[in-house]
Amino acid sequence: MESEFREYLKGRQLSAKDADFAVNAVKEFGKYLEKKGASFESAGLDVLKEYISLLMAEGRNSMDRFVAIARYCSFAKKNEYYVYFASILGARNVLPGIAERLATIAGEETRRKVFEGFELPPLGSPQEDFPRLTEKIVSRLVAELPNEMCREVLTWNYHNVPVEAFKENKERFEKADSIDEYLEETHRNFVKELEEFMKEGRVWFEQEITPEVLEFVRSNQEICTGVRRGDKIYATKIPYAPKQYLQEKNSTLKRYYACHCQLVRTAIRDGNPNISPIFCYCSGGFEKLHFDVIFGEPVKVVVLESALKGDMRCRFAIQIPKDKMK
Repeated sequence: MESEFREYLKGRQLSAKDADFAVNAVKEFGKYLEKKGASFESAGLDVLKEYISLLMAEGRNSMDRFVAIARYCSFAKKNEYYVYFASILGARNVLPGIAERLATIAGEETRRKVFEGFELPPLGSPQEDFPRLTEKIVSRLVAELPNEMCREVLTWNYHNVPVEAFKENKERFEKADSIDEYLEETHRNFVKELEEFMKEGRVWFEQEITPEVLEFVRSNQEICTGVRRGDKIYATKIPYAPKQYLQEKNSTLKRYYACHCQLVRTAIRDGNPNISPIFCYCSGGFEKLHFDVIFGEPVKVVVLESALKGDMRCRFAIQIPKDKMK
């Protein structure tokens, strides 16, 4: 299995040194599992959480180590573990990024007022450790700035998705006869991609794709793509945990399974989301990035519905620039 993992890492363009580190990190985790009388295949999520806590206590909770183990989990299709790593690492840079953008837009003094005393929980901390901090920062942000400026600060690519990721989309958009044609083709391609992930037993980002999830997406072009109505494109996020979302009857838990934001979603689950839903413009920034690229300019986005606000889904309206309508 080690040689196959090394090939996988080579495909990810890791250097020999980084690949050695990753392999050793995985071996150390394997030895821990053996001591616990478990195997990588059989161990439950509680064992992973214990190991992460141990690394934190020993001061070995580096991003490189966590990413190495997470990559192995993806490679070996230990989906539960991979999703957990994504849940505790994926949004870690969002709040520091907001601090930087706030200083750029509103000045260093405003940044200081909003983020004074700010300290991220230690690397490896569970999602539950973030909502209280998020609530404090967002409440200060709302107190210091008018709503329009708050939305401007929050609506940004805080996950640092490279615009090159949408190069093929932009080329297809430029060749398409209409926006509608482009969106229809994009959705067909997306459904095909999800179908491949389902067949291979891999998660799509953090989403487990089942036949029910695939049909849910297939039947609604808004999901992860968009539908044009007039001069706007309406887009809906795929639920963070779509399999559980489709099965869940409890409205609170359904909203929890819908929400992607690791900084707030456990507050929804626990019934105390005292975080202003204006924070969902951070998600709006992610949703509009695709359209920023294909239209070749920043576009406006409005959050129509969000799980944090009390809705059963997260839905957005993206304004089409007048000269890009076709």
